[in-house]
Amino acid sequence: MRFERFQPSAALKPPIVRLQAKTGIELGLSTGSQIATIIVGLAVFFAAVDLAQVILAPVALAVVTGLMFSPVATVMERRLRLPLWASALAIVLLLLVMIAIVSALFAFPLSLWLDRLPDIWVQIQSHIRDWRQTFDSLAGLQEQLRSVMGTDEAMTVNIEEGSAVTEIAFVAPIIAAQVLLFLASLYFFIATRHQIRHSILALCITRRARLKTAHVFRDVEWFVSRYLLSISLINAGLGVAVGLALWAAGVPSPFLWGMLAFLLNYIIYIGPAIMSVILIGVGLATWNELSLVFLPVTIYLAINFIEAQFVTPHVIGRAMTLNPFFVLLSLTFWIWLWGPSGGFVAIPFILTVHAVMRNVVPQHKA
Repeated sequence: MRFERFQPSAALKPPIVRLQAKTGIELGLSTGSQIATIIVGLAVFFAAVDLAQVILAPVALAVVTGLMFSPVATVMERRLRLPLWASALAIVLLLLVMIAIVSALFAFPLSLWLDRLPDIWVQIQSHIRDWRQTFDSLAGLQEQLRSVMGTDEAMTVNIEEGSAVTEIAFVAPIIAAQVLLFLASLYFFIATRHQIRHSILALCITRRARLKTAHVFRDVEWFVSRYLLSISLINAGLGVAVGLALWAAGVPSPFLWGMLAFLLNYIIYIGPAIMSVILIGVGLATWNELSLVFLPVTIYLAINFIEAQFVTPHVIGRAMTLNPFFVLLSLTFWIWLWGPSGGFVAIPFILTVHAVMRNVVPQHKA
């Protein structure tokens, strides 16, 4: 039996459709629509992150703190033979003890300054009266601006008074819930960090993907933990140096300002600026001479300059050096989004992105 090859007829052949090339306008519109979709998606994402701040902020703080204490937990598990739940519980208790010690050291000197607030305000008013010429020149400038703008109405500021007790009663349960969520997230993150890593690695299909993902986990933990532990030691040294220097200069409650310098130095750029304003207020409340008024802030800025320019680059090293522009952008964005907690997670977020990019984007060696 002979079989012949089937030859489709011309009527059965599918017609050949020739795609016309897109014009420049069509390509521009297509690219613009894709960019617009990405922008809208990012806007919706960040709006959702902002709305979920009450939940996401303490969880993010717990993850960052867990990454910082992960090497400590690893040492406990290897050398002390502690199980995962015991090392996680030990880290949480250690953190609570540290917070209690810092709060106790803050409580007494801070209460003394709060009791002195009326006297401090009187002293500041006397300084304002002494510097009246400066304010008179500003008032004259305001009159000129009003005349140029063509209005004779005085500039007024309306302040609405609210019940402090009502605000505290409303905010206190939210803060307590966030603290509990932070502690619970910290415990479970440290106790299950190995399971989280293995679960994510199991989702990778190829060996290459698993290897890259493992390197990302390693670099993120190494960068964040090394940075935060190093910065904590540097900030502690800064706080001690500031406290001793202010004590030698005769500034009241010097170690209170040293502890405050230690805490605020975690927020790059913004923390030292806030500390400088506080020390100017301390100088105004303590002395009357202009040279002595700026003595506390001058001492602090000198020590901070040495720390920022010499100590931190030497301890952290060039491998951990970040672009100041991106640091400023990250700080501005996360503080605007989440407030003080955002300022704490801003730098670890940049370090995480850096660790991901160095493993995903090919590195070309010169």
